Amino acid sequence: MNNQVLPKVITFTVDNKQSFGVLSDEGVIDMGGVYNQHSNLTEVIAAGLLEDLVAASSGRTTDFKYSNFLYDIPIPNPEKIICIGVNFPDRNAEYKDGQDAPTNPSLFVRFPGSFTGHNKEIIRPPESYMLDYEGEIAIVIGLGGRRIQEVNAYKHIAALTLCNEGTLRDWLRHAKFNVTQGKNFDSSGSMGPWIVPFRDALQLDDINLETRVNGEVRQKDRTSRMIFSFRKIIAYVSTFTTLVPGDVLVCGTPTGAGARFDPPIWLIPGDLVEVEAEGIGTLSNHIADEVVNVESH
Repeated sequence: MNNQVLPKVITFTVDNKQSFGVLSDEGVIDMGGVYNQHSNLTEVIAAGLLEDLVAASSGRTTDFKYSNFLYDIPIPNPEKIICIGVNFPDRNAEYKDGQDAPTNPSLFVRFPGSFTGHNKEIIRPPESYMLDYEGEIAIVIGLGGRRIQEVNAYKHIAALTLCNEGTLRDWLRHAKFNVTQGKNFDSSGSMGPWIVPFRDALQLDDINLETRVNGEVRQKDRTSRMIFSFRKIIAYVSTFTTLVPGDVLVCGTPTGAGARFDPPIWLIPGDLVEVEAEGIGTLSNHIADEVVNVESH
């Protein structure tokens, strides 16, 4: 693991206005006005200016204290969020189907609205109490491409972030083949808190990934044990779709989700879920029930 301290770049909101910037010891340095030709971090990344933005923040004063802004998901409205399922050996064994590790990754998509930012509440909907956590590392594409070779895959990563890929378990099987519904309830997962620029393989190849619920470690593994490496994921996904700057690939969760306990342990309002990875940071969210306004028809 590389021990260098990397800059933390965020998307945030102050007084209902969204911007982006770089964290300091006191808060955030607002770089949205400096890079006003770009409306969000997706555009900054597409222009190849992420490292330039970080350098330009050096020496600037803090604009907003930590208590004065809200974290948003770092990459607003990416063209694609593609998630990889069953990507750790023990996770494959959880299915108890006697099958070896799959030959190719299992994939599904999520919508940006299914995620919320760091320190915001993950929402349990009234349609299901089976809300579960899945701590994961996500990679943000910087250089787009199609049919990217594994050997070149890391050249296409702009940054890293974290994801709690919250899932409504009983809604994964509402239809015969798909899991889309259970993965896309509004604000049922989280992403962030920030992105850290990707600079070398030591940031990914063998780092610890851990999920805690109310301080109890539930998931813990190392990326070196992933069935499909980050390089493989980029190469495989780019075989059938063109990756573009700002696309997010969510790369799989270790064993230990609540559904696998006997009996299952579902998330309930008030629970605190923390996802932590070496060199990236810690993503924290409390759980809350959705407030539903019933309309008369």
